[in-house]
Amino acid sequence: MTVRVQEADFDLGAELAALRAGDARVGALASFVGLVRDINDGTGVSEMTLEHYPGMTEKALEEIVGAAKARWDIYDALVIHRVGPLKPCDQIVLVAVTSAHRGESFAACEFIMDYLKTRAPFWKREVTPAGAHWVDARDSDDSAAARWEQ
Repeated sequence: MTVRVQEADFDLGAELAALRAGDARVGALASFVGLVRDINDGTGVSEMTLEHYPGMTEKALEEIVGAAKARWDIYDALVIHRVGPLKPCDQIVLVAVTSAHRGESFAACEFIMDYLKTRAPFWKREVTPAGAHWVDARDSDDSAAARWEQ
């Protein structure tokens, strides 16, 4: 299981190839890539900056991945989350999970992403025509994460 928080962009193809390389047990690899949008809540976004607490953020991500591994029969997982200034179309996050079958990979990938959005200490600041502002958590993210607790 690998968790990285970094400013640098990542090569999606290379990361996915490395995750499954040489593991003949892998029958499924599910992934999610989050991208910076140029609009949020109907307002144009020219830049977004993500901040985090080094050490604390990585630990939270490791705990989320560990919870997914305990819940589903997965072989490996990768989470890369970028921080710092980002522009529209930039990659923000990669979550990828390998398993023998697609069901475990899909579920674990979605679980990791839902919990990442609600339990990992990241803060997002957007620059819009009206100025810069911090982005509040979304109720829809909390609802998505809550379904895993049922």
